Amino acid sequence: MKRIDLNCDMGEGFGPYSFGHDNELMRYITSANIACGFHAGDPTIINRTVRLAIEHHVNIGAHPSLPDLQGFGRRKMDISPRETYELMLYQVGALHAFAVANGSRLTHVKPHGALYNMAAVEPAIAEAIAEAIYQLNPEMILYGLAGSELIQAGNKLGLQTANEAFADRTYQNDGTLTSRQDGNAVLNQADDAIAQALKMVKDQLVTTVNGSDITIHVDTICIHGDGKHALTFAKIINDTFKANGIAIQALSSIHS
Repeated sequence: MKRIDLNCDMGEGFGPYSFGHDNELMRYITSANIACGFHAGDPTIINRTVRLAIEHHVNIGAHPSLPDLQGFGRRKMDISPRETYELMLYQVGALHAFAVANGSRLTHVKPHGALYNMAAVEPAIAEAIAEAIYQLNPEMILYGLAGSELIQAGNKLGLQTANEAFADRTYQNDGTLTSRQDGNAVLNQADDAIAQALKMVKDQLVTTVNGSDITIHVDTICIHGDGKHALTFAKIINDTFKANGIAIQALSSIHS
């Protein structure tokens, strides 16, 4: 039986302001990537989201980013590998503290936004991220764009890596995501996103914006929690996978 991890970015609010549907989505996912305060999140939200994940038996992961609150971490910055390494230690260390304080542990790390995209194509940035994770805890799983420089950097250090794909994002011929600056970056129809996710998991293929099929190895699929149809989509993708004999299971369980 095929198995897939479903992850979702969570805890992306400030103070009394929340975005997404964290409470409701937890029942449909196996791994939560929790914002660490640099693009969203604060200590109270982090603690609440960690506790919510524990309550639903969902794996707890850190979702570190560039220091860009105003741009939600989506603006590229000119940072050095050393700065990248230190950003990772700071943010992932914070999430680790909240997980341990609540009697749990941090299972994985997934960079956010511009940092995620930079790590996908820039070897030095990817290596800095992987090194930070390795130094903190070599047992943690490093999430990155399928087949990217980040995955390769993690593999070189002996980290367990998770090739990630996106149900609702479009792809270029080189396997990178279409920039959000482009109008066709997102699949807005749920049926299209479900079909793409199913094709990626069952056939290990994805159709690019140019109509070509490219090979993609997928361990985990990201579902976004901030759209108005997020809950409906999460339920449909669960039902569709199960109907096609695909088990939804956290990576730590798959590889244990």
